[in-house]
Parts: sequence; C-alpha cells; structure tokens
Amino acid sequence: MDLTILFSPIPESVYASITSTSSFYKSIRIFGNKMPEYKDAHIALLGVGENRGAGENTGTKNAADEIRKKLYALKKGNALYRVVDLGNLNPGHDLEETYIRLSEVCRMLLENNVLPVILGGSHDLDYGQYAAYETMDKLVSLLNIDAFLDLDENREAPMNRQHIHKIMLHEPNFLFGYTHLAYQTYLIDPASVSVLEKLYFEAFRIGQMRTNLQEMEPVIRNADMLSFDVTAIRSADAPGNANAQPFGLTGEEACQICWYAGQNEKLSSVGFYEYNPELDDAHKKTASVIATMVWYFIEGYYHRKKEQNFKSNDFLKYVVAMPVEAETITFYKSKFSDRWWMEVPYPGGFERYARNSIVPCSYTDYQTATKGEVPERYISMVAKLS
Repeated sequence: MDLTILFSPIPESVYASITSTSSFYKSIRIFGNKMPEYKDAHIALLGVGENRGAGENTGTKNAADEIRKKLYALKKGNALYRVVDLGNLNPGHDLEETYIRLSEVCRMLLENNVLPVILGGSHDLDYGQYAAYETMDKLVSLLNIDAFLDLDENREAPMNRQHIHKIMLHEPNFLFGYTHLAYQTYLIDPASVSVLEKLYFEAFRIGQMRTNLQEMEPVIRNADMLSFDVTAIRSADAPGNANAQPFGLTGEEACQICWYAGQNEKLSSVGFYEYNPELDDAHKKTASVIATMVWYFIEGYYHRKKEQNFKSNDFLKYVVAMPVEAETITFYKSKFSDRWWMEVPYPGGFERYARNSIVPCSYTDYQTATKGEVPERYISMVAKLS
C-alpha cells in the first residue's frame, strides 16, 4: 500500500524550531519530504484529522500537530528508538470511510508487527482501531479509559457517544473482553453499568482506581488495545475538551496508566482521542499532558520483559490448594519484574480461548487464594470462558 496516497506530511512549522540533538524529534523518522520506511519500525505515530463524530467537541481534527509540537520537543529516553511518524491520515468522504481507512492502515501496521499510536480526533475513531483486528484470527480485549461509558443507543446521538455500543454489536464478534476505567458515577446511567456486568465486562469508577492504582496494573496488562479519551483527565490538567470535568484522573495518574500499558506485551495498538486545541489554554497544557502520556507509553514499550513463556525458568510456579472448586489454582510470578499471573481452565474444544487463559493478576489475588478464597478475578474469568 502506498501510504502517501492516504496521508498528508507533517507541516514544517511543527518541528522547524527544534534543534536539540537529544530531542524526541531527532530520534525518530517522520513524513516530511517523503514517507519514512515503516516495516522495520517498532512504533508508528499517526494523526487523524477527523471530527465529524465529535458532537460538540469540534476542533479535534487539529489535535495531532499540537500534540506533536510538545512531544517532539521532549528529550528521548534511553532506548534505541525505532519510531516513525506517518503524518496525518486524510479523512474519507464520510465518517464510515474514515473508519475504514484507519482500520486498513492499522491492520497493515499490525501485520508487520508495528504498533500504531493514534493521535486525535474524536473518540469514535477507536471503532476503526478495533476493526483492524477483524482478520487477525484472535479474540481481542479492549481497555477503554473515559469519564463516560459511550453506550448511547440513540442513532441521533453523536458517534463519540455511540462508539462502544457499535463495537459491541460489530459482526463478526471477536471482542473477548471489555474493561472501562475512570468512569464518573454522577455522569453515568446505572443501567449502563449493569449491562456491562451482565456481559461479564468490567467497569471501574475513578474512586476505585484512585484507592490503589497499582491494583489496576493487571487489568491494563490484559488488554490488546487501548482507547484513551482525554475527558477522563480532570479539567485542571486537561482543559482542552468540551466535556472536561473538574474531577478525574490527574496528569500524573494518566502517565502511570500509559507506562503500565506500554509494558503490556499483549497490547498492540493505542489511541488518544478528544483533544480540542481550540479549548486549550494559552500554554497548550492539554497537549503537553498528552505528549507526556505518549512519551511514557513509548518508554514503557521499551521496558517490555518478553514475559510470555510461562514454562521457562524465568517464572516461579505456585499451586494453591483450595477448599472449594476449583481444587487448585496455579499462579506464576516473574523473577524479573515480580508481576503475577494465574491460570484459568478453558472448555475443551475452545482452543481460541487458550491465549486468554493465563490471566494477569496481582500479589493480592495470590494472598486471597492462600486464605482459601477464590479471587474475584478468577471467578470473572471462569464465567467469561464458560
């Protein structure tokens, strides 16, 4: 595929003033005069200039270049980057065509083991991000971070209020797990949360997360794709959004989540949506926060430990006898990162579940099992696999 047909180059004004040899910009290849070679890259940044699904948050189409201005000026990390910036994806003649274009580009990158990082516009673009997995012949777990649930069934509602409902109804259905982080209870219809629970999906309100953010790490580690709506971040840290709320994640908490996500070896795509530069402050504070989130995600990526072979000597195996069904629960602990997993049996003849049968967990889950109690995470996964 000739990507120059689908993309516009990055304006020179974005990077012209950056001269530091230690800058992020000097460490990557970008679409300036010509499209960079991407097949040998680890990560590909791409902007999407689309806001027809944004409802009242118009202006999101200009998000990518404002984020780049802040990101490019940051210092690179210690890793040897293989990062490309493909420029800005040109919108289709209608919204559906933009979804298709985005899914085709992401699919092509995924097939070449390149991780797409999508910058802007509206949150419904994650439908295109999700559709990229359709031909991958695997079940996908989606992690969505947003103050709202976006499960509106009203076809007159903006697409950025319907997109999660659209993903769940997508055929063929390859959505194995859906987890929602940082919703704010006073913005949500309780019936919507009940719908997610009936489908064995998970939703964590902002208060639950803030009590112990580290306990959210296994949830983040279980995702194949991440969709991050800037609305989840409090307005004081990220004012550049029409739906910005006074309560939400701090910028620091958002960066911590992105660090965890980057370290997740399963995770193969990420999108940052709903930033509106027109509503940002004079210093473009929101762009700075998102740029730092992207930086932490990339740093996390380069700290991946390749912890996927649980039969190797890199893991300690603990088999816990239980007084109730199941008779035993097997846990694995990495010798390198101290992270935990537990094994959940899947029904015979359903080998497509095998990839999801060893579940990220925490030391707390192991402690719960040693007390003779079945961890909630285990119960939830058994129900899902059944």
